[in-house]
Amino acid sequence: MSPGHGRAGPGNGYAVVVPTLVRDSLADCLAALAAATGPGPDEIVLVDDRPGPGADPGALEHPLTVLGDLRERTVVLRSGGRGPAAARNTGLRAVTAPWTAFLDDDVQVGPHWCGDLIQDLAEAAPDTGAVQGVIAVPLPGERRPTDWERDTAGLARARWTNADMAYRTAVLRQVGGFDERFTRAFREDADLALRVLDAGWRIRRGRRTTRHPVPPAARWVSLGQQRANADDALMRRLHGPGWWAKAVAPRGRIRRHAAITAAGAATVALTVAGRPRAAAVTGLGWAAGTAEFAWARIAPGPRTRHEITTVLVTSALIPPTATWHRLSGLWRHRNAPAWPETPA
Repeated sequence: MSPGHGRAGPGNGYAVVVPTLVRDSLADCLAALAAATGPGPDEIVLVDDRPGPGADPGALEHPLTVLGDLRERTVVLRSGGRGPAAARNTGLRAVTAPWTAFLDDDVQVGPHWCGDLIQDLAEAAPDTGAVQGVIAVPLPGERRPTDWERDTAGLARARWTNADMAYRTAVLRQVGGFDERFTRAFREDADLALRVLDAGWRIRRGRRTTRHPVPPAARWVSLGQQRANADDALMRRLHGPGWWAKAVAPRGRIRRHAAITAAGAATVALTVAGRPRAAAVTGLGWAAGTAEFAWARIAPGPRTRHEITTVLVTSALIPPTATWHRLSGLWRHRNAPAWPETPA
């Protein structure tokens, strides 16, 4: 049953923008939004970011039915598979409310989210450009979390995550929205927040809560995640070498990955050159670096056979993969202009 959503008062009206690939989690996301008590959104913009014109429109039928009385306030747009940043910009262009709240399609807002959001917005000072929600990531209680589960749990500590973030619509348009060169759900939130802060606005944390379950993932998901190292290269180009501190982001292990990769490459080269002693030294360095990396990921986990095997294999492959993506990103973004000054 829908709680029968009214609308927020003047100045605190808000839209909800949800970029989606129409995953199974979308229906749960929209059902939680429909069930949340308090003044509902003036509009919901659901942005279908599945690539190509052949995406089945019928896949949205069930998620839309769970919205109840909010269905009449909902529009569906297509963004052509260009990534979450472009999808959010597509939604932003349709928004008329003074605030725009972004939700990921795999989150579930709390039972009082609508009312709590209105309170967050009402308490926002005139120089507050955005109010972040509180993210909770449920982890298994009967065992230690896996490497993937711990990675997802980092969202609970992340600054400015778009899993639940409300911006003044005028502020988003002032800074040009999201930088669409970030084609993955990574760093586009920090980039936007830094530009908003640079424009003189403040960002604060609100009281509303949103649950982010750990999504299912392929066994080798950590290898695919290394593409994000190219996004870090773009962040460095746009915000300088000290962007880590500005964004209060963990620096990561890219320097160690580069050293391990260099040691491995040197071992191969020295072996081919017929210098076995030198190759043994660099090979020992590669093995020690890889073992340290693997243990750092295995030790806090459940240490099952499946988890250990997965971590051992990926720990050997991640350093060269991460290094490759970082170098390719540095080259590709070496002359990247500031957004939105980039050519259309």
